[in-house]
Amino acid sequence: MNGALTGITVLEFASYVSGPYAGMLLADFGAEVIKIEAPGRGDPFRHWGSEAYSPTFEALNRGKKSITLDLRSEDGRAAAARLAARADVVIDNFRHGVLARLGLDYDRLAAANPRLVHCAITGFGASGPYRDWPGYDTVGQAMSGLLSLLTERDAPQPMGFSFADHLAGTAAFQGIMAALFARERTGKGQKIETSLLEAAIAFIGENACRFFYDGRTPDRARRTHIAQVYVFLDRAGRPFVIHLSSPPKFWEGLLRVVGHPEWQADDRFRNRADRIRNYDALQAELARVFATDDRDAWLERLRAADVPAGPLYDLAEVFADAQVRHLGMRLELDHPTEGKVAMVRNGVRMSATPPEIRSPAPGLGQHNAEILGISDTSGARSAR
Repeated sequence: MNGALTGITVLEFASYVSGPYAGMLLADFGAEVIKIEAPGRGDPFRHWGSEAYSPTFEALNRGKKSITLDLRSEDGRAAAARLAARADVVIDNFRHGVLARLGLDYDRLAAANPRLVHCAITGFGASGPYRDWPGYDTVGQAMSGLLSLLTERDAPQPMGFSFADHLAGTAAFQGIMAALFARERTGKGQKIETSLLEAAIAFIGENACRFFYDGRTPDRARRTHIAQVYVFLDRAGRPFVIHLSSPPKFWEGLLRVVGHPEWQADDRFRNRADRIRNYDALQAELARVFATDDRDAWLERLRAADVPAGPLYDLAEVFADAQVRHLGMRLELDHPTEGKVAMVRNGVRMSATPPEIRSPAPGLGQHNAEILGISDTSGARSAR
C-alpha cells in the first residue's frame, strides 16, 4: 500500500472550504479524489487570486483530479451517476436538496451502489427551521457560540481564519473514515451528515459542559482565567504567552523567574483559586516585569524554570522557526504553470502508510481525458 486509503475513490461535489478540505485530507492519505466542477468556471476559489492561480484553491485541493460536468444537463448527470456507481465515497456541500433535484441524492446513488459512503455538509443541518438558509463560515462561528469565545462581545471582531468551515470538513473526514471502517465489517455504505453549526458546537463542548454545570455563560476571558493563560509584551513590544494551567510547579517557577517569591504569600495570589479571582491584578503585575527585558531572554529563563511559554508568532516567524523547519511543515511542489508552489504538509505522521501530497491542485478539467474519455471541458459524454 502506498497510502492508508489507496484504492478508495472519492467523488467531490463541493467548492469553497468544508467539502474540499475533507476531500483534501482523504487525498493526503492516498484516496483518488475526483473533483467534479462546472465547465468554464469551476470552484469559485480558483479565482481568489490571479486569474491563472489561487493559493486559496491550492491549499484545499492538492492531490486531487478535476473533471468538468454540466450537472444541469441530462448527459452530465448521467456521467456523474456512472462514476458514483463505482465510487467508494461521495462528498457534497451543496444546500440541502440540491443533489436530490439533480437525481444524485444518497438514496438513488446507493440503490445502484450499496457500498457507497455519502457525506453531505450543510450550513445548519438537513432538517429543521434553518435547513434552507445559506450557511457561510462566520455565520456558523457566530451562531454556534464559537465566535463569542474568540472575541469580546462589547467590541466584537471577526476572525482571520475559517474555523467553522474547517471544523465541518474535519468532522466530515472523521465520519467518512468511520463509515469506511464500518463497511469493512458490514459490507454496506451509509449516509453521513454534518453542518457548520453542528461541527462548531461539538468543537466547543468543553465550554458547553461548563455552562451546563454552573449556568454561567462563558466568554473569551473565562477560559484564560481558569487555565491561567497570559499574553505579555517585552520592552520592544514583541508578544509572548505563558500557560500556567494547574500544576503548582509552574507558578513557583514563574515566581523565581520574575523575582517575586513574596507573591506566594500574597493574599491575592496564594492559591490557584485566588489567582483566578485576581487574574487582572496578576496580569498587571507581571506585565510591568516583562516589559523590562527582551522576549528571547524571558523565554530562555521561563523554559529553564520549566514554565510553559512561547513566542506569539506571525506566519513569517512560524516558518522561520527552527522546530518548524525541523518538522518540515513547509513543502514545495512543482506546478505546471506556477513553478514551485509552497504549501503546508499534513500534520500526521504514520510509520507504515504516511500521508503524502502527491500533486498540486489540478487545472480545471485537467483529467477529463483520463476519467471521462474526452479532451474538451463539456463533460457531457461517457464516463469510464
